[in-house]
Amino acid sequence: MWIEIAHFSALLALILTFLQIFSSLYGVTSGNNAWIRVGRHSAVVVALLLTVSTVGLVNSFLNHDFSVLYVAKHASLDLPIFYLATAMWGGHEGSLLLWAWLLSVYIGVAAWRHWKTHPVSMPYVLAILGALLVGFLLLVLFLSTPFERLIPPPFDGKDLNPLLQDPGMVFHPPFLYMGYVGFAIPYAFAMAALITGQADEEWLVATRRWTLFSWAMLTTGIVFGAYWAYYELGWGGYWAWDPVENASFMPWLTATAFLHSVMVQEQRQMFKTWNVFLVTMTFALAILGTFLVRSGVLSSVHSFASDPGRGVYILAFMTVLLFFSFGLLTMKSEHLETDIKLENPLSKESAFLFNNLFLLVATLTVLLGTLYPLAVETWSDSKVSVGAPYYNAVFIPIMLGIILMMGIGPVISWRKASFRQLKRDLLIPTIFAVVTGIAAWAMGMGNFYGISTSVVMAFVLATHILDTRRKVVARMKNRESGSAVTTLWQLISRNKRRYGGFVVHFGILVMAAGFIGSGLYQEEKNLFMTSGDKVKVGSWNFTLDRVGTASKYNWRAVEAVITAEHDSGFSVELRPQKRVYNETSQPTTEAAIHTTWFEDIYVVLGDEVKKDVWSIRVYRNPLIVWVWTGSGIMALGVIFALMQGRISREKKLE
Repeated sequence: MWIEIAHFSALLALILTFLQIFSSLYGVTSGNNAWIRVGRHSAVVVALLLTVSTVGLVNSFLNHDFSVLYVAKHASLDLPIFYLATAMWGGHEGSLLLWAWLLSVYIGVAAWRHWKTHPVSMPYVLAILGALLVGFLLLVLFLSTPFERLIPPPFDGKDLNPLLQDPGMVFHPPFLYMGYVGFAIPYAFAMAALITGQADEEWLVATRRWTLFSWAMLTTGIVFGAYWAYYELGWGGYWAWDPVENASFMPWLTATAFLHSVMVQEQRQMFKTWNVFLVTMTFALAILGTFLVRSGVLSSVHSFASDPGRGVYILAFMTVLLFFSFGLLTMKSEHLETDIKLENPLSKESAFLFNNLFLLVATLTVLLGTLYPLAVETWSDSKVSVGAPYYNAVFIPIMLGIILMMGIGPVISWRKASFRQLKRDLLIPTIFAVVTGIAAWAMGMGNFYGISTSVVMAFVLATHILDTRRKVVARMKNRESGSAVTTLWQLISRNKRRYGGFVVHFGILVMAAGFIGSGLYQEEKNLFMTSGDKVKVGSWNFTLDRVGTASKYNWRAVEAVITAEHDSGFSVELRPQKRVYNETSQPTTEAAIHTTWFEDIYVVLGDEVKKDVWSIRVYRNPLIVWVWTGSGIMALGVIFALMQGRISREKKLE
């Protein structure tokens, strides 16, 4: 019953989405506002219908309705209710419905929020977003449907993929999709601005929060995925430059470039064409990510099925989107022309330009490494792989440049910076950075990239602190009253966007410290132990107490009990497992992790190599908790920046 309701709601949503497109375009061409209102109301009803459709599919899981093929493939009677409720996005069909539902909700919110503020653009925005939604609804309803019946129904289902039966994978896909789908709104506004000839900064102002929110959701989704890979896959790391990881990272890079580049257009009326290009590429890369994950063309631990038909459809969809976007950009490029030119290479505009170029080169680097194996396999029928050595050699220097620009961009002046001003702003940070590098080398940090990253991090941190201090001192002098703390709070609260960005930058520095520690100084030991054996790794002494069994819900496991004692006397009990799930008999690794602010002790139970002798891997991952902490700090910075109200055009340049 529920699945029929879900299916009918999705079909009705498709029909009303066509009505949304037609009525919006007919209303604007005929000058009849009543038809435009029909388009707006249709968008809201479509969101409600797809909500019903999504709830219907979820209810089919909760009711163990194995007459639904999708439920039978991705659930079982033993599956815990927490995973039953979220198994909807455990496979391709349901995850595509999730995409369509999120897009419909975003369209409804955009229609409600921007109806009065952007009456000229909204009909085109609704039509463009409706066309995008039609593309995904056609896929969900006719090519990759989760509504298909299975007759006769089995008594039990095949169960959810064991790797997905984890909280990390419950939250990772929705946050990732909220980021992917969210970029459709800025993209639609950019296209509408070109069509209407109103390609000034108004469309940027309308979509600033959309872009920042989507970037934050995508960031959170990427971090959830990295954390899941860290504790679930048992290899001691969190980022392997896997093709599907790269697929989410590329739109993040271009979106980061866009977030910085829009400031130049808002303040100086420059980079108009560049910004439309960036927002188009960001959304196109989000579609590319969906293609790579959902088509199965690339082999990845994150890909759980292969469907060439679905892949061809998504690829064709992305091709149409690119032709439409860049064709429109070419035809309407005169609306983006400006007489304002870059006046001096020593300016904030130049700093943002170099920042954008670094980010774009980084994106191309990742794109090349991701698609090159696919191209070789297509044309030569041989397989190649592009792994961490390529990315470390090419990508890390680029990222150092990006972090360096984080320190220069916020403090350098608009239009033209004098050498006196540069000396005032950058001399002390430069000295601090050099001293930091010398100190890192003296303390035994011999790796070139480790020292270089420490130097750049110190430079960025110093520029941000000194810039904030100068502004506090200047405000106190002008007002001749108030404490430093009060003045600082007034300064921050007056420009939440700027100082929210500072907090995000600080979070990135914290993450960078975690990358250095865990990436360059990880220790790994492969051990063979029997009960009672003791082994020393670094400053930790490991004792294998026993190996037994454990079970819960729909799995059983072999579990080791290991006591880890630090030289200081502190001890902790670790219980790594090798699980086997009842329905699939697929083994999974459950690492045991002890976390401190300075290091993680990470233990993985391997196979029984001979009677009562077990293979055990121990990793010491310095500063890895800083990676997760830095992402949390970034989230706080984004929340604070989202609180910024609309910035008036008359606001003085800082």
